[in-house]
Order: sequence, then structure tokens, then C-alpha cells
Amino acid sequence: MRNQFVVIGLGRFGQSVTETLVENENDVLAIDKDEQIIQEIAPKVTHAVQVDATDETALEQLGLHKFSHAIVGIGENLQASILTTLILKELNVAEITAKAKDDYHGKALSKIGADNIVFPERDMGDRLGNLLSSSNMIDYLELSSEYHMAEIRAPKAMDGCTLQKLKINKIYGCIVMAIKDEDEEVNISPHIEDQIHHGDILTIIGKHKDIRRLQKDYREKSKQK
Repeated sequence: MRNQFVVIGLGRFGQSVTETLVENENDVLAIDKDEQIIQEIAPKVTHAVQVDATDETALEQLGLHKFSHAIVGIGENLQASILTTLILKELNVAEITAKAKDDYHGKALSKIGADNIVFPERDMGDRLGNLLSSSNMIDYLELSSEYHMAEIRAPKAMDGCTLQKLKINKIYGCIVMAIKDEDEEVNISPHIEDQIHHGDILTIIGKHKDIRRLQKDYREKSKQK
């Protein structure tokens, strides 16, 4: 049985989530108060409805309690975002993910029952800042408030070293989850005797401060090479 999602608020964030859910073969009900947006997205989704999401009666008539997950993509209109989330909670939607503009907005959404809070603008800013801060950083994702995943291009100072010699886990508390070489071959869960070569792409999981410390140390070591 396909998962059923409802996405409310079809700005850039809402449309992006909707399109990704559809690509992954989920049923999606898309809701927005803008008729033109609904007309544009209707061919892409299971159902698309023009309705004011703060109208509790209208949402109830759509049978939202039957959906496994609701995503509230309303961000700028804080009152509408909070009221919509509250209505979804009262309609007993199983899981609610809501977009927040800032920490205060996020706290309010959490207090009224949102299960997951996302900060697209802040998270994208953090990600971009981390990518721009390092020439070796390829990608950077927040897994939780504490742990992050980074894709790092191995610097010169790592060339020819084994994981055992580098002691990344012992020194930095980070785990090397995968190594991709220049031929695009991916080594999942590499062994301690596996060698790293300059330019290999390392997938690393660890705390933000530890990943930054690792990068800083090897940037300095590479300058000395």
C-alpha cells in the first residue's frame, strides 16, 4: 500500500517536498489557497485542492485524518502556520511535519503538537556556509542537532595512509562510513587497513566541531607537504 501524504502550502519548499514524494511513488494531496498554484501542480499529484488551510471544516471534509503524514509548508504567515498545525493535530493526523521560520516559530509549532520541525532557510544557510568554508568539502548534512554527515575530498596529507594510521575515530571521534575513489568505486564500511589516496571522497559522520577540527588539522598538515 502506497503511503499517503498531504502537503499544505505550496511555496518553493512545499512544491519541492511534493515533487519528491511523487517521484518516490507516494500518494499526495496538495493543498493551497492559490488557485493558479493548484492548477499548475494538479497534473503531478494524486489530488490537488484549493482551500484555506485555516478552515477546520474544510480540512475535516477532506478526510485528512486518514492520511499518515501531513507537511505544513506555510512559513511566512505564522498565524496560518500555527492554526493549520493545531487543526491537523485535532483531526488526529498520525504525523505532522511543519516548516518554521525561526526558533520561536519552531517552539510554538512543537508545543501545539508538530512531530517534526524543519528550518529550510536556516539549514540551507548552514550547509552553504560549511561548503564555502572549505575547498575540500563536497556536501554537508545535519543528521540531528548533534551529529552531521560530511563528504570530504581527501587532502594531500592523507595520501597513502590507512584508516588505522590516520586514527580518525580515536582522535576526532568521527567515523569514516565510505570511501569513493577516482574511478567512482565506493568502498562501504572500509576496513582499517584500507588506504586513502589524495582526491578520494570520504563520507564521514561526527559532531560538527569534530569534523571542523579534522578539516583544520589536515589543512595545516597538507600545507606542510
